[in-house]
Amino acid sequence: MKGAVNSLIVGWVAVGIGLSLGVLLGSLAAYFRGWRDEGIMRLADVFYGFPAVLSAILITSILGPGIVNSMLAIGIFYIPIFARLTRGASLSIWQRDYVTSARAIGQTNRAIIWSTILPNILSPLIVQATVQFAIAILAEAALSYLGLGTQPPHASWGRMLNEAQTFMEISPWLAIFPGMAIAVAVLGFNLLGDGLRDFLDPKLARQKT
Repeated sequence: MKGAVNSLIVGWVAVGIGLSLGVLLGSLAAYFRGWRDEGIMRLADVFYGFPAVLSAILITSILGPGIVNSMLAIGIFYIPIFARLTRGASLSIWQRDYVTSARAIGQTNRAIIWSTILPNILSPLIVQATVQFAIAILAEAALSYLGLGTQPPHASWGRMLNEAQTFMEISPWLAIFPGMAIAVAVLGFNLLGDGLRDFLDPKLARQKT
């Protein structure tokens, strides 16, 4: 149970870091356009080009092992994912008629962003956050397994796997149960993401049927 709590906390915080900063940068890119948009997106592409787990291993190797550094390492590489999603969704909404109408009645751009843009991109962000949460659990387990994530005396599924490999021949269940917990958690959140996608996008659900 303790391993589940720490793994879930790392997942929530990492996704929170990526979501908050990614939405901010993506919204700024969609609003300003021009060289600001180009600069933000090129920077996002650079980060997006590196494998997230390998990059997280590199960052924690530099910063040092620990649960906080794991959150930062995973969260940093979620920023470009949410930034690209926010920018793409925001650009299409800025062209809609109801945004033009809001401008016509005198709403400021800041008010339009808060009252119109962000509520309309909330659905894909929720779905993406759910999927990335599953990946964050897997990444945290990998870091802890390598000794770069959660440190003793705190428990983690990845650390449990690391410690259980010594007793595989006499007590294989010590590795089976945390391994199954990781698999079930990742599968469960992926299925939740698919379910939310269908629920929040009825057109997609009808196409599947």
